[in-house]
Amino acid sequence: MRRFSPDNDFQSVIREKDWALVYFSATWCGPCKTMGPIMERVASDHQGSVTSIKVDVDEAPELAGRFGLRSVPTLLLFKDGQVVDGQVGSMPKEAVTAWIREKKEKEHE
Repeated sequence: MRRFSPDNDFQSVIREKDWALVYFSATWCGPCKTMGPIMERVASDHQGSVTSIKVDVDEAPELAGRFGLRSVPTLLLFKDGQVVDGQVGSMPKEAVTAWIREKKEKEHE
């Protein structure tokens, strides 16, 4: 999972692949600490088909504002640079994987 740096252009980062999964978190967030290892495994499992990016909302508050985030952890799934769907809160790996699969399959319908 790549860590987003505010020095990078977010739009260019999420357009590197057709699909991008952005994991918004914060170091002070308890559920984010639980989700961190889960998101690393999800990123590893989808390497090559989904670009996975971690964004610390304290380091990039403008992104949190741009997407209207009110809570972390938040997952946003992008297709071609546009938000397809989002999930808020801690989720097990299987749920994250099923969510990604569902959205990708829906795209092919």
